[in-house]
Amino acid sequence: MNLPVTKKSKDDTNKGESSLDISKEAKSMIDKILGDVSKKSATKQIIIGTTSGWLTGFVTMKVGKVAACAVGGGIIILQIAAHQGYIKINWDKIQKKAERITDKVEEKVTGEGPKLLDKVGLWCRHNTLVATSFIGGFIIGLAS
Repeated sequence: MNLPVTKKSKDDTNKGESSLDISKEAKSMIDKILGDVSKKSATKQIIIGTTSGWLTGFVTMKVGKVAACAVGGGIIILQIAAHQGYIKINWDKIQKKAERITDKVEEKVTGEGPKLLDKVGLWCRHNTLVATSFIGGFIIGLAS
């Protein structure tokens, strides 16, 4: 028994070919513009490097701002939720972990035991709302 076969129209066939043509055309366009960059003149190499670096930096800055806003806003929202009683944060566990890390960092940097960071840590422990809000606001400020 023969099953009915649907015949592809020319449009369906051309759609598959056109997507391949577009990718090949884009690749050949980039090759025409850039080619082997090392064989170009110094001026062209500088222009290509500067342009690609600026574009990369610009995109990174935009993505970084969005990420910084998300992290900073998240910290502030977590602090508000903890203050309102929606979540319970184990500050003792966080405090112990942070103390271990700051002690290691201070010993590596100064070669001595903790001094200034102990004072900052003590202040942060007594003023957790201000400290965490400051960190969230600081990160949002970096994004602005």
